[in-house]
Amino acid sequence: MRILHVFKTYLPDTHGGIEHVIRQMCLATKAFGIHHSILTLSKHPVPERLEVDGVSVRRVKQDLDLASTGMALSAFKAFAEEARDVDLVHFHFPWPFMDVLQMLVRPGKPYVVSYHSDIVKQRHLLKLYAPLMQHFLDNARCVIAATEPYRRSSPTLSRLGAKVRVIPYGLDPASYPTAAPQRIAQWQQRLGQRYLLFVGVLRYYKGLHLLLEALEGLDYPLAVVGAGPENEALRAQCERVGLRNCHFLGRQSEENLAALYAGCESFVFPSHLRSEAFGMALLEAAMYGKPMLSCEIGSGMSEINLNGQTGIGVPPEPAALRKGLMTLWEDAELRSRYGQAARARFETHFHSEIMASKLIEVYREALP
Repeated sequence: MRILHVFKTYLPDTHGGIEHVIRQMCLATKAFGIHHSILTLSKHPVPERLEVDGVSVRRVKQDLDLASTGMALSAFKAFAEEARDVDLVHFHFPWPFMDVLQMLVRPGKPYVVSYHSDIVKQRHLLKLYAPLMQHFLDNARCVIAATEPYRRSSPTLSRLGAKVRVIPYGLDPASYPTAAPQRIAQWQQRLGQRYLLFVGVLRYYKGLHLLLEALEGLDYPLAVVGAGPENEALRAQCERVGLRNCHFLGRQSEENLAALYAGCESFVFPSHLRSEAFGMALLEAAMYGKPMLSCEIGSGMSEINLNGQTGIGVPPEPAALRKGLMTLWEDAELRSRYGQAARARFETHFHSEIMASKLIEVYREALP
């Protein structure tokens, strides 16, 4: 079976959560005879074709970015060519331009859609886009949501009814490098033996401004891994409120990331808007057996981090985050219990093998 994944960005150009979901989907189903390829945009598509984890990636030059929607005139020809040689197309929503690609090219192949999140920031433009979006989703063989709470709480998914299948994202621990003790020690020497960790693209919905406000006066060491458009504003906020122990580390290699996860005391993930539908970094923290602090916003985060079992879930408010931070920081036994439960839940609910079996079932059902 040959599957073409279509999304606006992919590795190695960008390292967001959806990119890593696609990567894990490809890795997890490869052993079952599923052959994947990826079509994406890039600001610098040189070379045009490359392999990532043995998967063919074709990048076309992005011509325009409007309201976080990358567009490319050459994508129409590329999509027609790539879709010609596959059995099924797997689109990754949201990216309105792919709806246009499907509508105009009409490759004649069945398609499924992974619905990664509602459209939140561009809600005014959503009124214009809604008819095209509805047509696109209505004609999919299946729409995949990551969690049952998100399926129930999303107006778009609720409208689709039985067309929606819930398949939680999964990770394969073997696809991550082993955390080297020497690297763990180096990071702890730099950050402190006890430090909090955040990993993610620094976007508006990540809630880091709330976390920094919550940390004012506590001075707990915080390592922020990632880059993005909110970087300068967050650094300025640290200066403004006098945080001396906040370390902006930018992007890090996979080896360094493994060491940072392994060495941190607790993982914090304060995303406060429904653009954060799941939280792949939160899932990685569970895989590493770390106690977690996250916000309860009716998204998939509440499925990964069960409040009072694997960590603490709080309203997206600085005061609540502050209370959660202090609770974790001051109670070693609680951290240990949460961390062990987080790893156990990962094994039973979020391992890549579980995702692979359900995904293959959807693929087979979608084929004529």
